[in-house]
Amino acid sequence: MKKLLKPNLYYESIFYIDNNKLKEKGIEGIIIDLDNTLAAWDVKEADAKVINFINDLKQKGFKICIISNNTKARVDKFNEILGLPAIHKAGKPKLSPYIKAMKLLKTHRQNTAVIGDQLFTDVLGGNRLGLFTILVTPISEKEFIWTRMVRKLERIVLKKVIIKDK
Repeated sequence: MKKLLKPNLYYESIFYIDNNKLKEKGIEGIIIDLDNTLAAWDVKEADAKVINFINDLKQKGFKICIISNNTKARVDKFNEILGLPAIHKAGKPKLSPYIKAMKLLKTHRQNTAVIGDQLFTDVLGGNRLGLFTILVTPISEKEFIWTRMVRKLERIVLKKVIIKDK
């Protein structure tokens, strides 16, 4: 179980991710979470910093797909400016949204990365398929009540899985 919850990389923010390191690892496609990864869950639209981040990834040749457990309305509104392939109500950590995203991106397990802020959805789902997983610190502490409860367990696991192994 420990292996399934351990990300390949951990960053404080998406903005610190080393794109060259991803290229060196042969990554071509990026599956990225929305809420608390790209923006706080109550932010409706992508800001200039996120737009620049996505455009930089595109310029470097990465194909990107958003997958979110949130609603179609939420994902569509945030994605208006970005215009990325997107999957809403994904049900992460189920495997099907990750497989669907790879089909949309025309990538495979060995050249696809997952970026997200939650161990039990983003990292677990990606690791179950053997994808390259990147965990980022959540942008905001403001979250749904259920997510706040899960975060308490995540902090315990993070101490055992990531911090202890460093």
